[in-house]
Amino acid sequence: MKVIEIIPGEIVTGESIVSVKSVNGYAEPDIPNNILKIAVVNRYQNTKPAIAFIKNFGIKKGAAASSVAHDSHNIIAIGCNDNDLCESVNNIIINKGGLSVYDGKESYTLSLPIAGLMSDEDAYSVAERYQLLENKVKELGSPLISPFMTLSFMTLIVIPKLKLSDKGLFNVDKFGFTEMFL
Repeated sequence: MKVIEIIPGEIVTGESIVSVKSVNGYAEPDIPNNILKIAVVNRYQNTKPAIAFIKNFGIKKGAAASSVAHDSHNIIAIGCNDNDLCESVNNIIINKGGLSVYDGKESYTLSLPIAGLMSDEDAYSVAERYQLLENKVKELGSPLISPFMTLSFMTLIVIPKLKLSDKGLFNVDKFGFTEMFL
């Protein structure tokens, strides 16, 4: 299977080919090998989410999601299992946009109700909440300097190599959608 490979400190991604772990015929994350599920949920139409897999985000449990996802600002989420992904995505939907972390037990959210990009709170409150969320993602195991910034660029389909849009996995080098499975 083709997997988006995060290059730490970069918005450019690589492509890995990995053997997939399967349960009841469905591809599953491989947490020991740092391969997680990534999903893009369209914020503007009721459509199926686009699903792929991503390497090097590093969390060992839970999920993170954001409506700050270039260029369309759909909801993007990375997680260790479907339930955690859903919890994190649903927190974004309930808050009409924002950032969310679910640690497997508790949800943490920064609400961004203005177009899913801005808050109506003061800058100090937003900065404090953002730092809390970033720390929570790092507590879940992410080694990334700025996990939410990295997450926001995983949907920008003009930056090489593999990205995920609400329409599916996109190979920027070939400038077209590509199948995840070989």
